[in-house]
Amino acid sequence: MGPARREDAWQRLGGQTFDLLVIGGGVVGAGVALDAATRGLRVALVEARDLASGTSSRSSKLFHGGLRYLEQLEFGLVREALAERELMLTTIAPHLVKPVSFLYPLTRRVWERPYTAAGLLMYDTMGGARSVPGQKHLTRAGALRMMPALKRNALIGGIRYYDAQADDARHTMTVARTAAHYGAVVRTSTQVVDFLREADRVSGVRVRDVEDGRETEVQASAVVNCTGVWTDELQRLSGSRGQFRVRSSKGVHIVVPRDRIVGESGLILRTEKSVLFVIPWRNHWIVGTTDTDWNLDLAHPAATKHDIDYILEHVNTVLATPLTHEDIEGVYAGLRPLLAGESEESSKLSREHAVARVAPGLVAIAGGKYTTYRVMAADAVDAAAVDLSGRAQPSITDKVPLIGADGYHALVNQADHLAAEHGLHPYRVRHLLDRYGSLVHEVLALASPEGGRPELLRPLESAPDYLGVEVVYAVSHEGALHLEDVLSRRTRISIEYPHRGVDCARQVAELMAGVLGWSAEVVEEEIAVYQARVEAERDSQTQPNDEAADARRSAAPEARARLTEAVG
Repeated sequence: MGPARREDAWQRLGGQTFDLLVIGGGVVGAGVALDAATRGLRVALVEARDLASGTSSRSSKLFHGGLRYLEQLEFGLVREALAERELMLTTIAPHLVKPVSFLYPLTRRVWERPYTAAGLLMYDTMGGARSVPGQKHLTRAGALRMMPALKRNALIGGIRYYDAQADDARHTMTVARTAAHYGAVVRTSTQVVDFLREADRVSGVRVRDVEDGRETEVQASAVVNCTGVWTDELQRLSGSRGQFRVRSSKGVHIVVPRDRIVGESGLILRTEKSVLFVIPWRNHWIVGTTDTDWNLDLAHPAATKHDIDYILEHVNTVLATPLTHEDIEGVYAGLRPLLAGESEESSKLSREHAVARVAPGLVAIAGGKYTTYRVMAADAVDAAAVDLSGRAQPSITDKVPLIGADGYHALVNQADHLAAEHGLHPYRVRHLLDRYGSLVHEVLALASPEGGRPELLRPLESAPDYLGVEVVYAVSHEGALHLEDVLSRRTRISIEYPHRGVDCARQVAELMAGVLGWSAEVVEEEIAVYQARVEAERDSQTQPNDEAADARRSAAPEARARLTEAVG
């Protein structure tokens, strides 16, 4: 998915007829492309911005069974999610998806422990304790040993259980790269601007390259709309009546340093509306989330001061040393694409997904949750099969590891040898293995003596968790086209450092320039656009409400300047 492939992909888009065209490069769109490609179909995926640039890079970063959905009696959803979590941990993405423990603090005597234990027993029995430990009951003293950061009077005991987590943006990008590995044409910065029709059926789309303005027509037997919160906009563009509506619910998370909350487990806390997670994230904690309707700019949901105060207020009810605004390293806001229901509370809207053939040749899918993306993808391809003249084989993605998974476990055992070979600390190699899996050889080869760039194995000056070679690889192999793509999604520098990527923007841009052939003027422009984005986000996070925050965030320029507002 490097720059050399972009022109070839453009020519293939305009010159071939595809069985399936996927619109949207989030986890569901990438999953549909992979599902269809591994069924033997000719597949193309187009994304207007970057892979995972919407919801799929702004989640809670969990592959979880959805413990709270048991209370809503959505047993099927929990069972399905737990089965998918198990597949990710053991078969599909063991290099990217890792177990993570959570402590559920008990606050009510007599009834709460047996009530919660019964729910967790059901959770474990449904599949929650296959390859991770089952629930463990703790006294107050035991819970405080696990999480010394908690106030003594904040709990009377606790229960520990396990879920799983992943870097959502990296996982989505890897799904897309795996689809490309199996023959799919995957192209970002490629916006759908119109639909093609033959009589009463959709026969393809017209796309614009938002980097240079070129347009071409893409012919396909079936088109799948996987645009998440943009689903309704694409339906309007297609001229077809949608069979469901999508509502956008904003979820905000904050990122704080690991030493600000002393503990060895995540936390799950009840709130008056939903739950609040405190999630271990390398050298940080992610704390969130909120759950409020959002009806403004879909591309750039903005966190407000009120959102951040809400998170701090709720987490500080249990922390012995409260978090403050000064502790926050990063903030991000994402939109959940929920199927609209009668309830006005977005937290009550269904997390089930819906698939509909909204017109001959056009399928739409929406709703669901990140964890069940693979099931959603299979359902979407099944729905499109009616337009494929019986050419679709059954889905096999439950047996298809993502690239980087094969050989990962052996490399973990060989990490010390690999580190010595490349002059790196073993912890650095393990970090790389958990980002690239067995593709680590491909990454390190860019800095080999034969490649003549051993300096790429040095950490970035203002973001030492990442090596220079990771920036080069993001551009040469992972499809990054703009500074924002690298700082926000191929790495997570934009949320993991207080400077939000500004302090290393020049170094990263200059590394990217060597691969993309940027002039000095383009380097300066990329830095300026990124700095404006960070300033706008910081400004929006001081505003009292959504409207004011949206106005400040929307004022920043787009990295992809030719994007039109009509579609996502």
